[in-house]
Amino acid sequence: MEMAREADLDLVEVAPGANPPVCRIMNYGKFLYERTKKEREARKAQTKIETKEIRLRPKTNEHHRGFKTRDARRWLEEGMKVKVTVRFRGREITYPEIALEDLKEIAEELADISVVEQKPDLEGRNMFMLLSPSKGVGKKPKPTTPKPMKVKEKVNKKIELEKNLEEVED
Repeated sequence: MEMAREADLDLVEVAPGANPPVCRIMNYGKFLYERTKKEREARKAQTKIETKEIRLRPKTNEHHRGFKTRDARRWLEEGMKVKVTVRFRGREITYPEIALEDLKEIAEELADISVVEQKPDLEGRNMFMLLSPSKGVGKKPKPTTPKPMKVKEKVNKKIELEKNLEEVED
């Protein structure tokens, strides 16, 4: 306790369950700040996988389904999961094999970039399956394009080039 007072620091109990209890002399405010900072950095480093959804009906024609699969392809290429849902209305529920066939066709169309994570499943009036991107496909790095130069930078560069030319001519 005296050592902590002399150093103008705090005496912090690090491991109270140990025998004997372990204590450290430290600046407790700084310790708390650094710990929260590390936790924030760890949260930033985590990648959150987003799930997108496309909704269809058993009577959705191939043309409209093509639009939906194209969107799903784009999302899978960006590294997102896609939930494909077929919603039944009225008496359509009596023919679930139509929806099952649609879901299998979509899975085949996207087989080159995705894996079926959850097989088609009937839940209430909805039949759905979950597609996730295959290992080779993921987030593409954004292409780096050079930033346009500001006028001041262009003038400075031009002056440098003129100086270099004068030196070469001499």
